[in-house]
Amino acid sequence: MSENTIEALSEKLDRLIETIARLTPQQPEPPRFEAADCFVWNAERRTLDPVEKVNRVELSLIRGVDRVRDILADNTERFARDLPANNVLLWGARGMGKSSLVKAVHAEINRAAPAGQTPLKLVEIHREDIETLPQLMAFLKAAPFRFILFCDDLSFDQNDASYKSLKAALEGGVEGRPANVILYATSNRRHLLPRDMIENERSTAINPSEAVEEKVSLSDRFGLWLGFHKCSQDEYLAMIDGYVAHYGLEIDPERLRAEALEWATTRGSRSGRVAWQFIQDLAGRLGKRLDA
Repeated sequence: MSENTIEALSEKLDRLIETIARLTPQQPEPPRFEAADCFVWNAERRTLDPVEKVNRVELSLIRGVDRVRDILADNTERFARDLPANNVLLWGARGMGKSSLVKAVHAEINRAAPAGQTPLKLVEIHREDIETLPQLMAFLKAAPFRFILFCDDLSFDQNDASYKSLKAALEGGVEGRPANVILYATSNRRHLLPRDMIENERSTAINPSEAVEEKVSLSDRFGLWLGFHKCSQDEYLAMIDGYVAHYGLEIDPERLRAEALEWATTRGSRSGRVAWQFIQDLAGRLGKRLDA
């Protein structure tokens, strides 16, 4: 074989190696957990993106859910102290502060932590990325921190089998849930699955009761079920008053009450979300910024 032929083959081999290197997926960089207290799981890149400014409100501003607030705070505090704690499913009425409560409790536990206690990290995983939960768990398991793994608006539809991945990751797998990870999820459904999906399993299964158990058992992986219900008028107005006092909005009390009730009436509901939307409108009309 001539020298020119060898050189030509060598060049082709070098180009082939370069092409393969470009096509080979790069290993994700190790997460820098010291960069922030909150992260979002990027399933496509298999990375954790730090969140510099978290979208949350003060815990004291979340009204009408005192009992579930205290239960969630106690469970979170025990987890932060490396004591036994449960996965939590926050379910119920829309707009009553389920996700806001998770974020507010996380911030409050870190704020009140004794000196020397490692801060809790909050990691959000999107509903559509549940199938990547094992990879995320592997990231978190090896880290010297404790993590609240948070999934907002968790539910499953017809022919969606990804709930089985969640079941295994929570309690059913060989390894089970890592000791430094706890899962908090919010949902409008108590059993995370639509009623027609459960009923269909019952009607078509050889053993209907076992089919239903398979579906409902997903919720059983959560040791705590915290229910959120529609608020009363007094609770709604208390939310409004709390926001007005917190942000220093100057308005006549009678006018405030009348406008707040009219706002709720036009939207056909009373909730924490409706109260916050009213406060944003009110602050805008008063020319007042709602800085945290």
